[in-house]
Amino acid sequence: MNVVQLIDQNAARFPEKTALSSMKTELTFQQVKEKSERAAGCFQKLGIRKGDPVAIMSQNTFDFVFSFFGILKAGGIAVPVNHKLTSKEVDFILENSGALLFLFDGTLNEVAQNLKTDIRKISLDTPAQNSEFFSDAMEKVPGFTPEKIRDEDLAQILYTSGTTGSPKGCMHTHKSVVSAGITGAKALGLDDTDIMLIAMPIWHSSPLNNWFMGITSVGGSTVLLREYHPLHFLEAIEKKSCTAYFGAPISYLLPLQMIPNFTDFNLSSMKAWVYGGGPIAPETVKKLKNSYRSDKFYQVYGMTEAGPTGTVLRPEDHENHAGSIGKKALPGAQMKVMKDETTPAGPGETGEIWLKADSMMTGYLHNEQATREAFYDGWYRTGDMARIDADGFLFIVDRIKDMIVTGGENVYSKEVEDRIMEHPGVAEAAVIGTPHPDWGETVHAMIVPGKDQELSEDELKNFLADRLAKFKIPKKFSFVDELPHTPTGKVMKYKIRKEINRV
Repeated sequence: MNVVQLIDQNAARFPEKTALSSMKTELTFQQVKEKSERAAGCFQKLGIRKGDPVAIMSQNTFDFVFSFFGILKAGGIAVPVNHKLTSKEVDFILENSGALLFLFDGTLNEVAQNLKTDIRKISLDTPAQNSEFFSDAMEKVPGFTPEKIRDEDLAQILYTSGTTGSPKGCMHTHKSVVSAGITGAKALGLDDTDIMLIAMPIWHSSPLNNWFMGITSVGGSTVLLREYHPLHFLEAIEKKSCTAYFGAPISYLLPLQMIPNFTDFNLSSMKAWVYGGGPIAPETVKKLKNSYRSDKFYQVYGMTEAGPTGTVLRPEDHENHAGSIGKKALPGAQMKVMKDETTPAGPGETGEIWLKADSMMTGYLHNEQATREAFYDGWYRTGDMARIDADGFLFIVDRIKDMIVTGGENVYSKEVEDRIMEHPGVAEAAVIGTPHPDWGETVHAMIVPGKDQELSEDELKNFLADRLAKFKIPKKFSFVDELPHTPTGKVMKYKIRKEINRV
């Protein structure tokens, strides 16, 4: 089955049922189908044909949904873009993907207008100066010509940073997107009576493929919050009787810290509290279960390359194994932990997590070498090191690729280091993640100033402001005379981590 068939199937089965809602507006499955087809017609009128990439940079809006489905109905390939990126970062994605059209949230017009890429722009949700407006463009559409879509056709290019510092585009077919959704729905036992709250950025692989596509695959309803806010999060659950939610750990902690009347909200409709992007410590899990008056917490683990599909720690396992990512792969996936290319890790040992999944990418766009390096004998090598406890549960202990997870956002140290090194006063830089009780990790940079150079934290933060998205900019800078190196000249980050944690 492909994504287009899912939309049409729901419209046929539940035409008058609410498919999509905000705090103010509701749309039925039939209305979503009609809006998506008008979007498809709009894109076809603009020259989008089968196999053409179209980039979308948006917050959680109805227009994102219409344009996402519209791109696929027109036979195109959706390229979701992180709405927190700078113009320079977006330029790379547009050029690498070969996008023919750039759809952007009108509130992000400054980023759009500073792009160097020569591309046609259309603003979503909010009109923007010097750009066409999506709603107006859809009103002028004469009609929509259906395209024949195969399950093996590309549906998405999802970008994820790599250790080289340049983002890599994960190519996903319609089949892999649908598979990721079905896997998510099965993991939680979702059906057409469920209501999924999407408050995390919908362009992220898990909110989009696991949870939005998951609830869509079973004919359930979606509540969209334009962006996460602790109060709006609680209000949406109470007023819309949501039954499931996925978020970074910090999205669960902020309401406890910022909403004085937290206990006044009725959250009893919830059947599944899902978190990912980093484990929650056992003591924090206990606090959340007490505060949210629920034992229905799920920890999920996966990779953008895999759809994302991976593992789940179920509610019944949280009591004794909180902090683990679970012990078994989700339906439609296989997992093993390897000490090396031929030796599996056993209880008490540490190894690299390898995955196979129906939702696996076909490869990295324009990067055959990286694709070859990522797989071994059909298995995707995640780069995540996990320890297996006596009961077979997995605990992440390190990341081969030095990825930092802060508030559910992935930050790759090499990318940050490369931008820091563009400052003429920096001789060397090493970036690591340091533990944070709320955000999981924060970005910490160790800086060796050039000879006779005087640097400050504020100076470097200002320097990086237009080079990196805000969440990638280090929260802390430490200035040192030298960094520890191996005999071959590589920085020994484990020594830096050990020293910082000791202090």
